Amino acid sequence: MPTVRKRILIKLVVLGDSGVGKTSLMTQYVQGSFSAKYKATIGADFLAREVSVDDRVVNVQFWDTAGQERFQSLGSVFYRGADCCLLVFDVNNAASFENLLSWRDEFLQQANPKNPDDFPFVVVGNKVDESRDKRVVSDTRATKWCETHCNIPYFSTSAKENKSVEEAIQTLVRLSLKSQQSDDVYLGTNPKDSMSLKPGQDPKSCDINPCC
Repeated sequence: MPTVRKRILIKLVVLGDSGVGKTSLMTQYVQGSFSAKYKATIGADFLAREVSVDDRVVNVQFWDTAGQERFQSLGSVFYRGADCCLLVFDVNNAASFENLLSWRDEFLQQANPKNPDDFPFVVVGNKVDESRDKRVVSDTRATKWCETHCNIPYFSTSAKENKSVEEAIQTLVRLSLKSQQSDDVYLGTNPKDSMSLKPGQDPKSCDINPCC
């Protein structure tokens, strides 16, 4: 009989200041496309992609939240139940880098994970495709910050050129899978089943789990 691979749902929250390229990174990874036209995310955006990791099929749900302060009150709704978090800053914008700690701390406070010290984060410095003369945050500085905060993996990325986008997100997915037990994730039979997950809803509830 053919081996049946487990299909797993992972909720991945993307955080960072407005304009750092969160939506562009997500769109590049999920749809393989990039648009130079900037359009601010209002509230939150959502995309999903199914990927194979080792012997598992993983349906990654990307929750792309707006970076504007007026939408941060929505955090408790969108962060709840997250399995991992992608922290994004613009290497050409010092303030977006300096705000990483605030985004990380707010997420941990709102999401309230069981093991905050071991929660899977990955940091990406986006827009490395732009002029070197414009860059203000070096890889050395970003790497040192990540080492100081629980050795978070760091990647320099370009959503425009699709540089290290796949590698960064794959690393985060693997960290998420490693951090959780098999009974902590949703195992479904159809990736479309996971799309009905609502903010705050238990992914193992009978409403969305066909195996219930």
